[in-house]
Amino acid sequence: MANRPNILWYCTDQQRFDTIGALGNPYVQTPTLDKLVEAGVSFTHTYCQSPICTPSRSSFMTGLYPSRLHNTRNGNESFPGFPPVISKLIAESGYDCGMIGKFHLQSSGYRTEPRLDDGFSYWRFSHAPRDDWKEGHHYAEWVRSLGGNLNELRNRPERVPPEFHQTTWASECAIEFLKNKRDENTPWFLNISIYDPHPPFIPPKEYADRFDPSAMPGPYFQESDLAQQKRLSALDFQDEIRTPEEHDARQKQADYYAMIAQIDDQFARILQYLDETGQRENTVIIFTSDHGESLGDHGLMYKGCRFYEGLVRVPLIFQWAGHYEENIQSDALVELLDLTATLLDISGIEQPEYMQGKSLIPIVTGQSDAQHHRDFVRSEYFDALDPHFTGGTGTFGTMYRNRRYKLCVYHDKDLGELYDLQTDPWEFCDLWNSTEHEQIKHQLIYESFNAHVTLTTDMGSTRIAPM
Repeated sequence: MANRPNILWYCTDQQRFDTIGALGNPYVQTPTLDKLVEAGVSFTHTYCQSPICTPSRSSFMTGLYPSRLHNTRNGNESFPGFPPVISKLIAESGYDCGMIGKFHLQSSGYRTEPRLDDGFSYWRFSHAPRDDWKEGHHYAEWVRSLGGNLNELRNRPERVPPEFHQTTWASECAIEFLKNKRDENTPWFLNISIYDPHPPFIPPKEYADRFDPSAMPGPYFQESDLAQQKRLSALDFQDEIRTPEEHDARQKQADYYAMIAQIDDQFARILQYLDETGQRENTVIIFTSDHGESLGDHGLMYKGCRFYEGLVRVPLIFQWAGHYEENIQSDALVELLDLTATLLDISGIEQPEYMQGKSLIPIVTGQSDAQHHRDFVRSEYFDALDPHFTGGTGTFGTMYRNRRYKLCVYHDKDLGELYDLQTDPWEFCDLWNSTEHEQIKHQLIYESFNAHVTLTTDMGSTRIAPM
């Protein structure tokens, strides 16, 4: 395992796939990410395994579907004892591991999230940019050490300035970790998990001023969406069904893009430090997010039980100069839990049999076809939102997407959706009740059910004998 690379894994929270300039969005300001795209491999069709934080993060931290892991909800009291999170496996293989920011594999409501046997030697916790945790919230302590008060700063008209911002704090911590003295044969693994661009959409004023709401393109919305969402209104969601005007969607889009612009600037600081210290040449850079954001699409804001592209499709970029392909945009179907297998592959660790991901290293190194990885991808929503605080009603839904079609089934509501993404990439024409598409719908339901049974059933302990 000599000469294994360092790994810098930067994970945002609730960032859609279509928020990077070099990948086709002319309205954002992402020069750092644009350079990463040009120097690396971007997977443009990466799907999270749940459109909600905890199940999605649990999935890519273990390599299992949320239902297979039995961790499908936000706000859960504890985390399963098995399997270990991948940072533990990476640490045991000899890496010095650090975590900065949000972890969210268990509830962090009214308490600091309890530590797991996670393998991190460096731990700087901040679930969200507020100061309502009694202890263990490093970001709030950092703000106080600078003479600030988070709760006061958040309520100012100019909002939290960059010098006090959680995204800035994360960069400060990252540089602190990178300055740590290590044996020259000890590689490091750093997971930076910031809160932005998660709502509320409150970027610092100096970033907000860069984006004119009237110049924003607005959400993907048609008047027919109102009737469609009324049909689906029994399903969990965090906000009410509204028109873009009622959502003030262009203003929210401008603020969302402003938050991403600040992320881009702070990400640049970390990469610059790697360059200045000569560490970048032996460091794999990974950029992704845990799930997307509706941002007004189809009359919806925030997240919940839907599987539209903006909500379940996320950025995923790899870069390692001289080792990985450059300026490759792969439209292969990828699941975010494939990142788990890829991280182990990078670390030189054999993937455990129980893991369900499939390494992307053959694609990023140019050894296999960049346009095919999986025949289908899945996402799940199983009673994920709290009924008392975030609009949960106990909804259960699954998404099955192959190259052309997307099927969504809401199992306890007698509801479903079917889209032909080849002719309708933004999912305006629901074919669920189309007699012309009845045969393909039944075929996809059959395939989706088979995938669910075979991929999410826990078979229990290892077989040791014929009886």
